[in-house]
Amino acid sequence: MPESVIIYTDGGCRYNPGPAAIGVLVQDTSGTKLAAISRYLGHGTNNQAEYHAVIAGLEKALSLGASRVEVRADSLLIVEQLNGRYKVKNAVLRPLFLKAQNLSQRFQSFSVKHIPREMNNEADRLANQALDAHTAERSGPGLNACQATLDL
Repeated sequence: MPESVIIYTDGGCRYNPGPAAIGVLVQDTSGTKLAAISRYLGHGTNNQAEYHAVIAGLEKALSLGASRVEVRADSLLIVEQLNGRYKVKNAVLRPLFLKAQNLSQRFQSFSVKHIPREMNNEADRLANQALDAHTAERSGPGLNACQATLDL
């Protein structure tokens, strides 16, 4: 099991608020892919989806036995809130923030860093994959429910 992991997270939402999904990529420090999550959430906001992505990534890292975690996200709001530089004023985001914060405390080492959107392509692709699968599923035959959610 890897001691240290890097988690790329992205939450996506169409017609904010609207259909929301997450994409998460977990790698070891050498860049080897350990897990990928592409999950449709239902109706929500982009910021809710961003927090759900961080939570899913931290839960996956715990299940992999990681003790050191670095989260990389392109949402400046989420990064700054988790780093304690921005207050969490939104009542809907508060429980998600607290859950992410509580999970982060279960690691020996935790950090969260803001990255440009173009450095988060895989997590973005995974989030859009879940949104696209949900859209296709609702618009007719083709994908089934098992294909709509991919959790490796």
